[in-house]
Amino acid sequence: MTILHKPVWNKLAWTAALVTTVLSAGPAMADSGDTLRRMVTDKAATAALLQADEGGRPKASVAGVRDLRTGRPAVADGYFRIGSVTKTFVATVVLQLADEGRLKLDDPIQRHLPGLVPNGAAITVRHLLNHTSGLHDYMSEEGYSTNRWRGEDRFRSYTPQQLLKVAFAKPPYFKEPGSSWRYSNTNYIVAGMLIEKLTGRPYGKEVERRILRPLKLTRTSVPGNAYGLREPHAHGYEALPTGRIVDATRMNPSLDWAAGEMISTAGDLNAFFDGLLGGKLTSKAALREMRTTVDTGAGFAYGLGLQKYAVPCGETVWGHSGELIGYMTFAFRADDGRSMTLSINPHTRQPSTAEIFAIASDVYCTGKAG
Repeated sequence: MTILHKPVWNKLAWTAALVTTVLSAGPAMADSGDTLRRMVTDKAATAALLQADEGGRPKASVAGVRDLRTGRPAVADGYFRIGSVTKTFVATVVLQLADEGRLKLDDPIQRHLPGLVPNGAAITVRHLLNHTSGLHDYMSEEGYSTNRWRGEDRFRSYTPQQLLKVAFAKPPYFKEPGSSWRYSNTNYIVAGMLIEKLTGRPYGKEVERRILRPLKLTRTSVPGNAYGLREPHAHGYEALPTGRIVDATRMNPSLDWAAGEMISTAGDLNAFFDGLLGGKLTSKAALREMRTTVDTGAGFAYGLGLQKYAVPCGETVWGHSGELIGYMTFAFRADDGRSMTLSINPHTRQPSTAEIFAIASDVYCTGKAG
């Protein structure tokens, strides 16, 4: 399968198409660690780490270097930017608020955030969380995507209101909410503001209070305007059209805010999805709602902050992928409890579907496909 470079708004579709190919293939023929090392040798990654967890028995593999300047080896418990995996945390908080009776999923957003969202009387909370609102993605506009090199602008600070102003200056992708699916980071900016309106606290503090502390995810954070990552971490790089490689590690992630700003580790993400999908964070009814999906036409289904992929070797996996300049994340869990988080720092090229397939299928399909 050939992956074509898509417009900025469709970055998730790129990663999703890659994951679809990964999970729809047969069993792996190579050890995951060998694949990680080859990716580094072939300059698909400066660093790559994998943690697979089967019944509380984590197994980690790592390859590459923390930074190209010193050549220090990467470590399996390193921190990384998780990009759109942030959306699953945000959706979980919204579902907890629904459990508490503070909102209903089919409430129009106008009820809770009056006057904020165009056509807010027709767009519901559910439409935001499953990307069926039609709201224009502000990240599709030039200079507003953290998946692209922005030079010194990467240190600018943004407010959610500024991001929505960019989005709402453009017409919606479709007029009738719920009639179609289109991934839009704008949805989760609104969801973050909804959390703040209902709780009276920053959305990140609610993520900490409701998810990070109960699950003891001490290595996961909501950075706000902070530029860096805690040590140890692998640096994120971007190959410019000129051939120059730039270090994109330090940046102000407020441009992503509730749509993708968080930082974590492989162990913490596995624990998060195990806790969420294992029923520790929401009611059974709320978890059923999260796992109620719409077709995307992109090879996967989308629930409320969750992606769903069918694996031919007998499993369905749930989770989310994420991409933010210099960092790619894939975090998924099967219903039998097996989970995996893969973090990649691309080098001079993006990893191929075959390379990612060899890793993911080693977790989910080896020994299960005929």
